[in-house]
Amino acid sequence: MRNFLRFLKSKTFLIQIGLALGILLILIFLVLRWLNSTTNHGEFVEVPDFSKLSVMEMRQKVESAGLRYEVVDSANYNPDYPRFSIIEQNPSAGTKVKSNRKIYFTVNPSGYKKVTVPKIIQVTKRNASSMLKAVGLDVQRVTYIDQLGKDMVYYIKYKGKDIKPGDKLPKTSKIELICGNGNVPGSVVIQEDPE
Repeated sequence: MRNFLRFLKSKTFLIQIGLALGILLILIFLVLRWLNSTTNHGEFVEVPDFSKLSVMEMRQKVESAGLRYEVVDSANYNPDYPRFSIIEQNPSAGTKVKSNRKIYFTVNPSGYKKVTVPKIIQVTKRNASSMLKAVGLDVQRVTYIDQLGKDMVYYIKYKGKDIKPGDKLPKTSKIELICGNGNVPGSVVIQEDPE
């Protein structure tokens, strides 16, 4: 134990501790310098505004800014933006980011997604309108035909063509309901002369 204490107080031990601390400080300094140069510390790129640009224009702008990108599909069509244009970006325009940062884009699809026409045959006009609105379709017009069920839906038309429940239409499509007027088909309605 005495020899060990004597060794701790010796000149050789103190020189070796000093050399180890010196080498450690030099290594820390070199690592910090290397990190500073490889991470571009303090160097930022301002994210441009990609709103309403086509995918091709966006690619060119991303590359010239020294950034990377990833396109995320969009589920909802936005009629205020051109088809296949950028409607959202993350991070947003004006944000300062490091060079080579990945920007995420949401692209406007080519049109509204398709929805399924619900089963509205033999349903009242009022209920049919609610069911259509719930899936994103609108009633443009109601036409009445001689059928016993008053306000009962008998046929559905889209752009003048007959469609049936289960068919797919673009969301927000305007359709026509063909409903009964309460008269028996082929019957003659007799009106009395007001004399």
